[in-house]
Amino acid sequence: MTQRLITHLRHVDLAVPDYGRQLDFYTGTWGLKAEHSDSGLTFLAAEGSPEQYVVRLRQARDKRIDLIAFGAASAADVDTLAARLAADGVRLVGEPGKLQTPGVGYGFRFFDNEGRTVEISADVAVRQHRPIEEGESIPVRLSHVVLNSADPEATRAFYEKHLGFALSDTLMHPHLGKMMWFMRVNTWHHSLAIARCPHPSLHHASFELRGLDEYMRGTGRVLRAGVEKIWGPGRHLAGNNTFSYFLDPSGNTMEYTTELERIDEDTWHPHLYDFTRPEVADQWGTANAMNEFVAKRSFNDPDQGLFQAPPV
Repeated sequence: MTQRLITHLRHVDLAVPDYGRQLDFYTGTWGLKAEHSDSGLTFLAAEGSPEQYVVRLRQARDKRIDLIAFGAASAADVDTLAARLAADGVRLVGEPGKLQTPGVGYGFRFFDNEGRTVEISADVAVRQHRPIEEGESIPVRLSHVVLNSADPEATRAFYEKHLGFALSDTLMHPHLGKMMWFMRVNTWHHSLAIARCPHPSLHHASFELRGLDEYMRGTGRVLRAGVEKIWGPGRHLAGNNTFSYFLDPSGNTMEYTTELERIDEDTWHPHLYDFTRPEVADQWGTANAMNEFVAKRSFNDPDQGLFQAPPV
């Protein structure tokens, strides 16, 4: 594993054909705030997060992950990472420079091993944010992003080697082998996870709520809005976090969660969990059963943007 220069997850950017419906969902139902909007482009902030935005929506013909963005501590660290990646033969989208997105900052983009666009940035201005109040069932922050991968072992190795991610836990199936890897870049149990899938795509993006009451209120609000629930509410064993998974209008899976585990990196040892054990999938036993039909909903459509950098 290389020296870790990544500090945290910033945002996930999505291109969608049904931009208007998506914008209504994320602002009217999911609880994000639209800011810095332009024609066919909206930056969505979480009221409790210092990040300028946690989701970006872009109108496009094809559905794709535009990019996943991570933070670094300084411009010098950004330059160091860019030089390391280039020396290792990783394809850069561009050299480090001033960003043209809200909060500006200094950063660069590159393609990971399967062609997803990744952005690394530093010195982005902090957004004015506030504490989420008791009973307020809107996202505090973007918790983590899970990627579907056709070659998850290689994807795990890429993020470990080039970005300093560490393995927290692994899920396995007795007959299918290892199926999901939880990766951390700080003391949160995971900021990124990698799932085995027939094709690269977004598995889900997860949003942290204030606490259990707010998480349940949010889950109920989304259900009352008629949004399709895939799985939950329940509590995972790996990460010890709660989960309620829903489909957005484009068929991307979105999660409400809370109480994701914080770990001591000096003493942590990764677990290998058999997710056919009911308590691994859901410690509480309150969620609908995880089966092949539930799992396939998060396979998502094949990403149409591999090795194609977004235009903005």
